[in-house]
Amino acid sequence: MRYGRGFGRFWFDFVVGEDWRIAAGVVVVLGLGALALRAEVVSDQLLAVLIAAAIVALVMLSIVSAGYRRPTRAEEHR
Repeated sequence: MRYGRGFGRFWFDFVVGEDWRIAAGVVVVLGLGALALRAEVVSDQLLAVLIAAAIVALVMLSIVSAGYRRPTRAEEHR
């Protein structure tokens, strides 16, 4: 059981990492992309570009917001 818990913690830390908002945003973007692909709203190539641009925008937004975010109490005492 110990190995299973360690395996799960590794993957959670690998996927979520330091900012859970990026992981959640990527899941939302990929879900919306899958819905758009299924509904054939745009071409496959355009959809790939839009998904990539949305993920890059998510990461940039996260980086910018991290610079303006007030540190938590735990971060202040480091």
